[in-house]
Amino acid sequence: MTAPRSALEVATAALAQRDRSAASLVAYLERRGAAPEDASSAVERLAAAGYVDDARFALRRAEVLAERGQGDEAIRFALATDGVGAEEIDAALAALAPERERALAALRHAKTPLATARRLAAKGFSADAVESALAALPHEEVTR
Repeated sequence: MTAPRSALEVATAALAQRDRSAASLVAYLERRGAAPEDASSAVERLAAAGYVDDARFALRRAEVLAERGQGDEAIRFALATDGVGAEEIDAALAALAPERERALAALRHAKTPLATARRLAAKGFSADAVESALAALPHEEVTR
């Protein structure tokens, strides 16, 4: 019979699968039966070694979500749900192309810009970004 794995071993295995924020990794370990102090200690050790880094996690996750067409508010919500702090979220969003530029790129490639504008709003783009991007398109493109 094998001995139960330590919180550090479980955390290391979890990080081998995908990157996680410190808070989400602690929660993961606790769901797997680790005591809160063991989970926190394991995550602190991994953070000190550079394996857990909320700023890096936030930036990579924000980039992926932006590539999937998510707006700033949706990205902010997803990162906060993952337990990332406000400073890291703000830095990750600042590193992305401006929301208006991302909206404009989506509208330029759209067959139906008005329907796409509604979809962008549903994906967390601000009304200002969508309206500004629509205004930047030639009138003929908007009405097609």
